[in-house]
Amino acid sequence: MPSNEEIGKALRKEVRMYPEIAIRELVANALIHQDFSQTGTGPMIEIYENRIEISNPGKPLIDTLRFIDHSPKSRNERLAFLMRRMNICEERGSGIDKVILQTELFQLPAPDFIEGDDYLMVVLYAYKSLRQMDQNDKIRACYQHCVLKYITREFMMNQTLRKRFGVSEQNYAIVSRIIGDTIDAKLIKFEDPNNKARRYSRYVPAWS
Repeated sequence: MPSNEEIGKALRKEVRMYPEIAIRELVANALIHQDFSQTGTGPMIEIYENRIEISNPGKPLIDTLRFIDHSPKSRNERLAFLMRRMNICEERGSGIDKVILQTELFQLPAPDFIEGDDYLMVVLYAYKSLRQMDQNDKIRACYQHCVLKYITREFMMNQTLRKRFGVSEQNYAIVSRIIGDTIDAKLIKFEDPNNKARRYSRYVPAWS
């Protein structure tokens, strides 16, 4: 996998560009959820300079926007059971949660889940600064962060999203605009619409 070399006070060390846990979970998902009725195709991993694309044949069984919170639903239950016995997966539906959490810890752009006519593709992006991210990158990261907070019985706030993007407190207005764009996209909403202190507002997914 692509990696970067960091030079410390005395030693050099190799740092992976992508979190290994995220790669493991996405590859396991591609294997488990592939549609074996489609012939001449199979799971595929493509590695580029700025991204990794992991795809498998078969339309997803649930809405891609609900991958983080939805209860597990396996297309191939016997294969999922076998992979759980081999400690490759857990069959708990927590794999995507781990992927989102790890990309946040590495401060990578949010992964993109793309549903095609007969396939699902997940794209992991290499590091981009907030300036390099386009509007879709920012909205996708905001939504996924909000869902991740929601399923852990917490709330997204300007402060938590600033931490996710590595933005200083004095630049809170930048994050407020991202939150506003995500609300306009009907992906998140105010937890309490009557709260007038927008800087300290809490947010939840629009479907909650």
